[in-house]
Amino acid sequence: MPGPVSAPVKPRPRGRTALLIAAAAVLGIAGGTAVGYGVQADRAPTPLPALSQRDLAYPAKALPADKVPDPLPVSQDRQLKTDGDLRELLIDRPSGWNDQKQPRLNDGWMGVDTYARDFEHPDKAFEYLIGSDIRRVAAASWTKGRYRTANVRLVQFRSGMRTGAADHAEDQLLYMTGDGDVVDSDPLKGSGNGRCSVYKARLKPGYLPLYRARAVVQRGDIMAEINMFDTRPISKKDIRMLAERQLERL
Repeated sequence: MPGPVSAPVKPRPRGRTALLIAAAAVLGIAGGTAVGYGVQADRAPTPLPALSQRDLAYPAKALPADKVPDPLPVSQDRQLKTDGDLRELLIDRPSGWNDQKQPRLNDGWMGVDTYARDFEHPDKAFEYLIGSDIRRVAAASWTKGRYRTANVRLVQFRSGMRTGAADHAEDQLLYMTGDGDVVDSDPLKGSGNGRCSVYKARLKPGYLPLYRARAVVQRGDIMAEINMFDTRPISKKDIRMLAERQLERL
């Protein structure tokens, strides 16, 4: 007797998978920020420096014009570099990739409220970012092939006594290293505090698997993050290459 006839397998609709990829790209870092806020809340207060210090001495009059040191060249003046158009510090679109139309972006800029929506608790994220003196966010999004997407965010904070960029990067790195879904993670060479991570696939019945990789690095008053998504495994080499190029640009 012939064996039982198996039920026909329906192909997965492309539209549902594309929606899943798009949703993942938008919410790529959601779920981890609550840990970051907890870390911030549990930190002991940082003592402020004294308003007056006894050992500081100031010259009685300004230096003569011929003895005033020359200003730093543009190549060494980081503040001059980051005070310009922040979008120019975004890495160029890699070869073989295409620009992705993103309604959340406005000519390469992303509003702080829009950036906060990437987090699990947008209202708390927005309050935290404003309290940390966030200044602006430059962003880019690309696609490659059928399903691979990547987005880059440069999150700049105001310089001064605050360490907004360093704190924000530290919170994200703490979550990234403690995330149970991370299957491989390495420091970003030459970055000081940068890291690249690859995550295990997110599986959902009826959908293609969703793979993710992420990199976070901080330079001065800028925290840069890169997220990559695909329905096929992403190598750590792929995310590291983009992260290294962004680090060089900063």
